[in-house]
Amino acid sequence: MAPDPYAAAGVDTAAGDLAVELMKSAVRRTQGPEVLGGVGGFAGLFDASALLGYRRPLLASSTDGVGTKVAIAQAIDKHDTIGQDLVGMVVDDIVVVGAKPLFMTDYIACGKVVPERIAAIVRGIAEGCEATGTALVGGETAEHPGLLGVADYDVAGAATGVVEADRVLGADRVRPGDAVIALASSGLHANGYSLVRHIVARAGVQYGDHAADFGRTWGETLLEPTRLYTTPILALIDELGGDVHSLSHVTGGGIGANLARVLAPGSWVEVDRSTWSPAPVFRVLADLGDLELTATEGTWNLGIGFFAVISAERVDAAASVLARYGIDAWQVGVVGEGARSDGEWIEGAKGVDGGAVRLVGAYGDGTRDGAK
Repeated sequence: MAPDPYAAAGVDTAAGDLAVELMKSAVRRTQGPEVLGGVGGFAGLFDASALLGYRRPLLASSTDGVGTKVAIAQAIDKHDTIGQDLVGMVVDDIVVVGAKPLFMTDYIACGKVVPERIAAIVRGIAEGCEATGTALVGGETAEHPGLLGVADYDVAGAATGVVEADRVLGADRVRPGDAVIALASSGLHANGYSLVRHIVARAGVQYGDHAADFGRTWGETLLEPTRLYTTPILALIDELGGDVHSLSHVTGGGIGANLARVLAPGSWVEVDRSTWSPAPVFRVLADLGDLELTATEGTWNLGIGFFAVISAERVDAAASVLARYGIDAWQVGVVGEGARSDGEWIEGAKGVDGGAVRLVGAYGDGTRDGAK
């Protein structure tokens, strides 16, 4: 048999085929009867007749990646949680408007296909899709020798959901006096890792080093997977109905900027730092980088993964719903309107003509941990 010139150029199609075989069972577990065609087609097929029960269905879409968190996974050769991070970054953006996710696709670019590594990444994606009720209908693994190193890869994904037109959540529903509740994060999630890696590198820390503060290695600590909010948020919307007015996913831009995006123009919120205590991972990293926690509020979530703006009288009910899913939730502020106090406010975030937010007070040091 003549030698394969593509293999000689560094692309192993057989390894790609093996990776698909290793991931097939995990992918199939995300697929219900509305998914047609199975694994390996050129396009994923989703039966849109599921939308016939809607009066005026709006499709919601989102796309994202995991950022430089993948560098830590590569450094300690642990790849089974990055997929959940990807689902969190993509699918949890869809639920912000009140949409139920339908399906997702993924894309993995790598320098060399190592079947077991690719399968571990996709298994993580599939597990995240199962947890959020999302069908994983397709994906692509591309081998880019010469562009990426043999151990390098990056991941991205896109998802689609659906929501009734008259049930879309957003700033237009927010009213003065609404309560702003915070939902605890599981840690850093998948944002701000360029700062994390900068701090760790300057301190001379290796990701395989034992981190006494956490009882495991630095790499394992920093790979704590992103908490998934879609299922509990959909339950919150179902049980509180129209009392859920807007939602915010705290990702790039940190606390203030993401909340400002889902407030009505002219409205404002002062987020009270004293209502929670950022988890040890944030405090240790800030100390290691000789930073005040307040200096990282535009980069890290500091223990808040999501905000919900709801009717003031439903705070206890919301906390009860979220507690059933193991999510700690607490009130951090109240929506105001009109004149506000002097000081530095965050507004106009991400190009959105929204409200204004500022963080006030000092972080608590009590028992509430903002990353449970």
